[in-house]
Amino acid sequence: MSPALTIRPYSEGALAQAAGKLRAGELVAFPTETVYGLGADATNKDAVAAIFAAKQRPSFNPLISHFPDRDAAARHAVFDARADKLAAAFWPGALSLVLPKRDDSPICELTTAGLPSIALRVPAHDLARALLRAADRPIAAPSANRSGRISPTTAGHVAASLGNAVSMILDGGPCGVGLESTVVDLTTDRVVILRPGGITAAQISAVVGSDVVMAQTDDAAPKSPGMLSSHYAPGLPVRLNATAPDDTVGDEVLLAFGPDCITHGFAKVLWLSKSGDDREAAANLFAMLHQADQCRVKGIAICPIPDDGLGIAINDRMKRAAAPRSQA
Repeated sequence: MSPALTIRPYSEGALAQAAGKLRAGELVAFPTETVYGLGADATNKDAVAAIFAAKQRPSFNPLISHFPDRDAAARHAVFDARADKLAAAFWPGALSLVLPKRDDSPICELTTAGLPSIALRVPAHDLARALLRAADRPIAAPSANRSGRISPTTAGHVAASLGNAVSMILDGGPCGVGLESTVVDLTTDRVVILRPGGITAAQISAVVGSDVVMAQTDDAAPKSPGMLSSHYAPGLPVRLNATAPDDTVGDEVLLAFGPDCITHGFAKVLWLSKSGDDREAAANLFAMLHQADQCRVKGIAICPIPDDGLGIAINDRMKRAAAPRSQA
């Protein structure tokens, strides 16, 4: 059952309530200087899966994790000299950095879409940073609207788009910028803008002292992580829509879904969801892929998953995992 929607204007009590809901794994919409974000505990895979369900997001794109300051962000990512310069110049502000994720970061794989990188931002909104300090954990927060809809710049926009899919909206008034952050990828030697925003390529180039690549004009730099046809690929071959063992493959580990999934005859069975719950399956997806890839078997088989709801996103990722490696 969906929680009852609560809209609360900013107060110390409302802030404490919102932080408590985030720590409890609920969804809270809150204002930033760019747009309202749909926040969830970035370390809680079930809470993050609820973001995708609420937004009806068509694919598990990496989500930006929000922090109150640079030091908090640096506990989860590896900063190089370029990142330090950009953070010093534009944080707090409308800049998100994609950096290598630290091995000891507790941020879940669903937040990062199973990638070794992580997107981070320190918002320039006093209420947002106060909430992040009170929650005392990384908060994943895409725009607080249904996927494909207009981004929200008021609490009313959020309520109209998401309704009671969100537990609480912390109302901080209209957003000052109204445009999403610029996303800059620093995981390679190049500086690549994955998404343009309020901070320009010229501003970024001036700070880092090098040229900046716009991803949409360079086939070697996809617009966002996970756009290649072969991605999220484990070392073992992946077989989709498996309804029985394949004797030509040999031993396989099965990623099982739903009460009607046939599991006998497989070397090992890992459950995405016994009940056929797509949100549970989404939350387990990347962890199960990693676990399956560590099994001493010939391949990974995946039960059919209905291609609706979050199943669309799950199937998208599985198709990428199963794609020929030569396309990577």
